[in-house]
Amino acid sequence: MRFAAPALAVLALTLAAAPGVADESYPNRPVTMIVPFAAGGASDVIARLIGEEMGKALGQRIVNENTPGAGGSTAMTRVARAAPDGYTIAIGNSGTAAAVYHIYPDLKFTPQSFITVGMVAKTSPVIAVKNGFAGGDTVASFIDYAKKNPGKVTVGHAGVGSSNFIICKSFLKAAGVEVSLIGYRGAGPALQDLVAGQIDMVCDNATSVAQTIQGGQVKGLVVSSPTRLPNLPSVPTAQEAGVPAFQAQGWNAIMVPAGTAQPIVARLQRALQTAVGSQLVRTRFAEIDTAVPTAEEQTPAFMAGFVPAEIEKYKLVLKD
Repeated sequence: MRFAAPALAVLALTLAAAPGVADESYPNRPVTMIVPFAAGGASDVIARLIGEEMGKALGQRIVNENTPGAGGSTAMTRVARAAPDGYTIAIGNSGTAAAVYHIYPDLKFTPQSFITVGMVAKTSPVIAVKNGFAGGDTVASFIDYAKKNPGKVTVGHAGVGSSNFIICKSFLKAAGVEVSLIGYRGAGPALQDLVAGQIDMVCDNATSVAQTIQGGQVKGLVVSSPTRLPNLPSVPTAQEAGVPAFQAQGWNAIMVPAGTAQPIVARLQRALQTAVGSQLVRTRFAEIDTAVPTAEEQTPAFMAGFVPAEIEKYKLVLKD
């Protein structure tokens, strides 16, 4: 499958394909935001926060709808097939917008099925283990245990093709161990099972797991970030933990079906920038160790080049 044309060509094609004239009154009814995973994960947390603030900027309510399944591809298929009228949008991430193309061979959509309106958040991957984990509470002790017990450690993620699955692949490749990966319908259910002691470890983002670590319900093992996170100061970085190759920066973005009229895309993009720039979002993002994208990253022009590059990057990560 051919994934990416040059950035400017992709932008020109997607924005130019507008079946029908955009109504200047858009939106004149509620907008549905499809969340590709179950409630409780990073995408869900970010979607609810951003959706509320975007709705204020648009003057219409944004209704979040969780549609889990197949690592997010079930939801993205629905969005790709939706009318390009601005009333069905999605919150995508590095899994659903990039890695998924190297995992599922029979997808009903391609990268050209969407326009990416802009990035809304950057997330920091975290590996966490259950309290009392037999492999200890350091990366070194985990690696030692996992090598002595290949396939015994159970590791939960948000489904094959999700950004959490990418976090798992990146960490396990850096650690050089074999485990039993368990896919869920979202990060929330996986984290619930970790807290309950049903699995040994999760691959997640600080956005959704930080408070659980802070509350002592699970133990943070390592974060994939250049420096320690403000709200998780006791959790070492990949460099400090001895797995510097663990690099899996996460991100979320607003996406719409290809063919959506340029004025509607522009309207959504302005609402996105207003939402991301709000004090509420910035304060909440700081509380959950989620970074605010730059003004450039919040645009269709930037994402038209960024997404193809991410697709190519994950081809290498997932080649095995």
